[in-house]
Amino acid sequence: MDGRRAPMGRRDVLGAGAGALAAALAAGCAAPAPGAPAAPGPSAPGSAAPATLPAAAPRRFPGLPFRIAHGPRDRPRVALTFDGRGDPDLARTALARCERAGARVTVLAVGTWLAEHPGLARRILDGGHEIGNHTEHHLDLAALDERAAYEEIAACARRLRRLTGSVGAWFRPSPTAYASPLVQRLARRAGYPHVLGCDVESRDHAATRVAAVTRKVAGELRNGSVVELSLGRPVTVEALPLLLAEIGRRGLHAVTATELLDRPAAGVTRTAG
Repeated sequence: MDGRRAPMGRRDVLGAGAGALAAALAAGCAAPAPGAPAAPGPSAPGSAAPATLPAAAPRRFPGLPFRIAHGPRDRPRVALTFDGRGDPDLARTALARCERAGARVTVLAVGTWLAEHPGLARRILDGGHEIGNHTEHHLDLAALDERAAYEEIAACARRLRRLTGSVGAWFRPSPTAYASPLVQRLARRAGYPHVLGCDVESRDHAATRVAAVTRKVAGELRNGSVVELSLGRPVTVEALPLLLAEIGRRGLHAVTATELLDRPAAGVTRTAG
């Protein structure tokens, strides 16, 4: 992709902790993992300085549908995608835990969240991850008229461009990953050739127990999966070590959504979710 950051060195996701996941799934609960220190970004959290390198721009994947829900099923890769909102300290801890496991992720950021914590844009990119657009206020786009819905997409795109030099690699509607025909048209108008859906919903926004998140994701995870998670929720951060261990146990690699779809194997059929 033109202007895309060079990918980090390829590392296997940690496979340790698979036994802990199995025990958690059997018992229906999991103890919170010990806190991991968040890797500091080069700027203070309140800094509005743009990231050192521009964020990746949206990329068109010929032959794929407008709404992409998963990647090729014949390669051992998955994409962990996070709604970028919530507690910024938890977000930093989540990113640090992913990095310790060698995982690169995709954060679909809410514009107002970035307005309050602009340094997180740099933190995401400097961690080797990619950033995208999850609307400005996380409103229900389906409930808005055309002008207001477009402004929700465009305002977040403008904010991302100011902070990172790009409108972001992906767009995901709010509050769900579903995109109506109108939203699809508005996303194209805003410069996004695809909408990023998912085929594994963690439902962590409604979960209060780690086991609920781990069971849901582990039960549906397979080659090419795009997993939807929340970046700034305690239950998600607590579940991450077990989820990352399960990914490693299955011999999968957690990569960005762009890496998941990059250079797909010939002859693989992909459909919209």
